[in-house]
Amino acid sequence: METRAMFADYTWTELGSIFAMQGFAGLILFSVFVLMALGLAIIFGQMGVINMAHGEFMILGAYVTYLCSNFVETFIPALFGVYFFFAMILAFFAAGALGALVEWSLIRHLYRRPLDTLLATWGLSLILQQAYRSIFGAREVGVTLPDWLLGSVPLTDIIEIPINGIFVMVLTLVIAIAVYFVMFRSRMGMQTRAVVQNRVMAGAVGINTEKVDRMTFALGCGIAGVAGSAFTMIGSTGPTAGQLYIVDTFLIVVFGGAASLLGTIASSFAISQAQSTMEFFLSGSMAKVLTLLTVVGILMLRPEGLFSAKIRR
Repeated sequence: METRAMFADYTWTELGSIFAMQGFAGLILFSVFVLMALGLAIIFGQMGVINMAHGEFMILGAYVTYLCSNFVETFIPALFGVYFFFAMILAFFAAGALGALVEWSLIRHLYRRPLDTLLATWGLSLILQQAYRSIFGAREVGVTLPDWLLGSVPLTDIIEIPINGIFVMVLTLVIAIAVYFVMFRSRMGMQTRAVVQNRVMAGAVGINTEKVDRMTFALGCGIAGVAGSAFTMIGSTGPTAGQLYIVDTFLIVVFGGAASLLGTIASSFAISQAQSTMEFFLSGSMAKVLTLLTVVGILMLRPEGLFSAKIRR
């Protein structure tokens, strides 16, 4: 991406339009970041597991959406207008089921060994990438969207908002509210927080800590699957597409503060807006470098992140 001209080359009106368009593009990126980071915040923040395969769970959701699109378009065209809602549900359960299987077969043996979980899930990510490549091919695939998700809404003569972008943002809001109620207003959330605060005491009062771990890991992976469904509306799906977001997602979780829902959302907004705006005036790589340096500088002053959760060990 070639370097853009500096601010002096634009009029105030043009600059206002540019920042408005880039700001909305940042909101779409923010939505994908939040969906990815919510799942990772649950897994890393609540369980202490460094899941390097989180991007592959997202891509599983994208491939499930791709398969649903092709199936409905071919065999049930009358339902094509609403297939995306069924695809998101299937993506959630497919990624969640795989997450539960991975937790039972691999992760449960590695708790309290974060370096081992990092290496194990990195190996898992390579296995899943190769599996996707063998099943779907190395080329990127796209999803056919219903007509009501196409087009844009004009705000001014030069600013238009894509309808699929609005849908992604509304979806993100709904998922964020649902996660809040699950983690802070439900029995499962209460048990999860009890296990995080004091595993031994939680087990002593009758909480099945192994079941809670499995359900929590599955929930985080399921949310990543929904993020994959949303991703199909703004990008192409490929075996390695998830790796493009995993570093940013970990950065968001650490910057916002592990186990903090509000911190995850706030850091997603800050990082997505910074990257989206700077990428217009600078190269994409330089924008990421400046964002990373800024975040590292803030973390040096505040190592616990923007919002820290007080957890009793």
